[in-house]
Amino acid sequence: MDFTQAKKIFAGYLKQYDTKNEKIRLKIVHTYGVTDAARLISKGLGLSDEDTDLALHIALLHDIGRFEQLKRYDSFDDSIVPHAELSLSILFGDHLIRSFIPERAYDSIIYTAIKNHGFYQMDNSLTGKERLHSMLIRDADKLDNFRVKEQDSIHAMLDVEAEELGAEAISDHILTSFLNRCPIKNADRVTHMDMWISYLGYIYDLNFPESRRIVAGRGTIDKLIDRVPYSNEATRRKMELIRQAAWNFLSESTAGSSR
Repeated sequence: MDFTQAKKIFAGYLKQYDTKNEKIRLKIVHTYGVTDAARLISKGLGLSDEDTDLALHIALLHDIGRFEQLKRYDSFDDSIVPHAELSLSILFGDHLIRSFIPERAYDSIIYTAIKNHGFYQMDNSLTGKERLHSMLIRDADKLDNFRVKEQDSIHAMLDVEAEELGAEAISDHILTSFLNRCPIKNADRVTHMDMWISYLGYIYDLNFPESRRIVAGRGTIDKLIDRVPYSNEATRRKMELIRQAAWNFLSESTAGSSR
């Protein structure tokens, strides 16, 4: 595996897409953000050079189907075509994977990790390297999604302005799910504030204490909560309950563990 060469091949692959398109650009930035997160997690876990290189390749390729999804449908809507399935079709159906990694020895791990990164919950029957790398790409993906939620326009993410978001209510079942430390399903969300809370709920689906330490160290929870100008007082109070619950979880789940 040669990650430097893989990045050059990836850049060449992107030339068939309109890289001036904002959605395409966001996914390119996200891809490299996920590779940075994968490197950080791998280092924190003390992984071997081989596993670190494999994690970086998986991160580089995990969303490759997004570009074709946008080209065909101008949408990130996975109900039209699941982007993880499209990534696998492009990599393994079209055999593009051989351009990035000549060795076939890693195919099963790569395939399984990319497949599982798109699921609401990972296949818990996985073992060994397939389990490790599925857990790692899911965490790296979420860490960069936190960056996106911190930095990108609220309107671009939710189709409402920040002021409109802060005026909305939080559904009772969403608050209950968060306080019970349950990841929130997309189908359960009603309001845009429900969507915002579902992003915070990513912390409950992080696999490694190392990943949770990174989130805590960056102050991600406070940054996301404080981005919103709350004019709805009930929402403001509920968000403070969410803040406390999130910090309690991060503190408890990282205490006394190196992994």
